[in-house]
Amino acid sequence: MSKKTLLVTGASGQLGRLVLDELLTQTDAAQIIATTRNPESLADYAAKGVNVRFADFDQPESLAAAFAGATRLLLISTDAVGARVESHRRAIEAATAAGVKHVIYTSWPQAEQSPALVAPDHAATEKIIHDSGLGYTILRNNLYTENLIGSLKGALASGVLANASGGGQAAYVTRLDCARAAAGALLLDSLENRTLDVSGPEAYSNADVARIASELLGKQIQSLDLDDAAYKQALTGAGLPEFVADLLLSFEQAIRQGDAANVSTAVQDLSSQTPIDLPDFLKAHLAEIQN
Repeated sequence: MSKKTLLVTGASGQLGRLVLDELLTQTDAAQIIATTRNPESLADYAAKGVNVRFADFDQPESLAAAFAGATRLLLISTDAVGARVESHRRAIEAATAAGVKHVIYTSWPQAEQSPALVAPDHAATEKIIHDSGLGYTILRNNLYTENLIGSLKGALASGVLANASGGGQAAYVTRLDCARAAAGALLLDSLENRTLDVSGPEAYSNADVARIASELLGKQIQSLDLDDAAYKQALTGAGLPEFVADLLLSFEQAIRQGDAANVSTAVQDLSSQTPIDLPDFLKAHLAEIQN
């Protein structure tokens, strides 16, 4: 049996649970530590033999016991956009103190230059990791394909898929493929320091998405190009809070700048599985889009 002990932070979230599922298909549950602020939410994994522990990055005193014995750690970025760098710093410092050898971190494409509002947190966390002396794998996850479901629900009703991406492309990747890549990175023996884009197998523009959705749904959906102000107004007019509208607009700006267009082989390389392409994903989720 390998001597690696694999730790997943934020394990009760959507991505974290998928990572645990992937790990359980490939290694003994006794080698897996899952940390969460709500251990009871992972009772089903504890029943399978996973070592579920309480950890709260905002309670640093909880981290020494939570990370004890881990050799490779997946740091899933928290969802506190704009206020998570110090939480991540505490986790990385605790990992170092606990004797973790390698950290895997879920980041964002072109984090050091992207206009996406999530980017500064990721760039700062990457620097903390680089400076920590730990071995690292930075996984720069592209936009989740799942995010298109809500957009296409609205487009199906209105006949319009609005955007401010200026014809830019995104190599949308499913959350499942991100989990497969993360699990693969955890399972590797290498301590080679790497920064990898994690993407789907092809990049698509908003016009491409509208065309594919039109074909699958049997209804014509028009791609509507808007400027930043009009796009934000459309979002807030639809009832979204201003912060959410600003966040979504920043993703459009990142796509427009080309930050999300890179197609990589990371999913295949790390998991030996072919990533799910956007048309196949949408086909599998037609009922969800239509309801």
